[in-house]
Amino acid sequence: MARKVGSVGAETADKVRNAAVGLFARYGYAAVSMRQIGREIGLQAGAIYNHFPTKQHLLRGLMIDHMERLLGSWDRERDDALAPRAALIAFVRFHIRYHLQCGEEVFISYMELRNLEEDNFVEIGELRRRYEMSLRQILEQGRADGVFTIADPQVGTMAIIAMLTGINNWYKADGRLSLEQIEELYIGMIAGAVGLKEI
Repeated sequence: MARKVGSVGAETADKVRNAAVGLFARYGYAAVSMRQIGREIGLQAGAIYNHFPTKQHLLRGLMIDHMERLLGSWDRERDDALAPRAALIAFVRFHIRYHLQCGEEVFISYMELRNLEEDNFVEIGELRRRYEMSLRQILEQGRADGVFTIADPQVGTMAIIAMLTGINNWYKADGRLSLEQIEELYIGMIAGAVGLKEI
């Protein structure tokens, strides 16, 4: 059965996105041209413009896709009925496991923020704040309940997310520690950072 024209177009757009992710992660957004992306998948640059009018459109789309998948996954995983201690542990485990599955996308979402045009930067920033707010609310509730002694949940949120995302820079699946051991170490360190004495 012949494929529909729309399905062919969607496949081509997916190939462009996948090639762009690899090239942006390897060389940086500024150093990669649409022509280079096309060569990677055997397309003329003009064919890419049928799907992405500019390279900025492509970068914006990659970042939005990443953040929307992250938010959707967390919404399915989260349990708002959990007490702050359990909710914090669940967030830490989720963040580590999710981000290790998509290292190139995570790298791009942090390193290429500087290359977003202003409107796109604002749009991505709002999605990031939605995710960060989940952790901030856990910290604020824990402090209100007397479970955490963290002085500033907003700053704590930024510090914890930066700490967790940094695992992507050094984690190796065949390294000295298993993923489970690393999770336990990070849970312990973050528990100390927020003033939670017992895990």
